[in-house]
Amino acid sequence: MRDLALQAAGVLAIAVALMHGVIAERRVFPGARIEPGWTRRLLRMVWQASTVDWVVVGALLIAAPGLDSPTARQWIVGAAVVIYGYAAAGNAMATRGRHVGWVLMAVVVALALAGL
Repeated sequence: MRDLALQAAGVLAIAVALMHGVIAERRVFPGARIEPGWTRRLLRMVWQASTVDWVVVGALLIAAPGLDSPTARQWIVGAAVVIYGYAAAGNAMATRGRHVGWVLMAVVVALALAGL
């Protein structure tokens, strides 16, 4: 059951990350007026860096049960809890709780902890 919780956390983590990236490219950046151009490019890459990071964390959560290392499992879960927990808290504060993103990220944290 613990393995299934970790793998579910990983799948959800990847789904949240991909939604984050797609929403940015379709809704946030097309309407954003950011000058100069290099600042716009930098902000876009910083935004998408978190997307890539979250996908990698999701992949690690999926892979963790197959590593046969309790220490690796603990470190992966710990990293996921920090990364997704911080993102969930930031999203909840920034949107005053009116965005589903923080809830989904909090579920990733809960599932990851259940997989310890």
